[in-house]
Amino acid sequence: MNSIFKALNDETRREILDLLKVKDLSAGEISDYFTISKPSISHHLDILKQADLISFEKKGQFVIYSLNTTIMEDVLQWILTLKK
Repeated sequence: MNSIFKALNDETRREILDLLKVKDLSAGEISDYFTISKPSISHHLDILKQADLISFEKKGQFVIYSLNTTIMEDVLQWILTLKK
């Protein structure tokens, strides 16, 4: 759970999640939305992968990233239990 909150603590990573909410993207497509370097985007993607917030699939020479909604549902359920 700590890795999830660490990943969500960064604005760039939250923006990447927002992009992936709309559609699956390659790292290059994700980097087109930002002014930071491609290695920095890769670092953010690694943190999101470690937190299991995104999944990826190799398609030819590209790696396609997608939002892992299952883990988001688990986090939401946990947060809702705090409200009770």
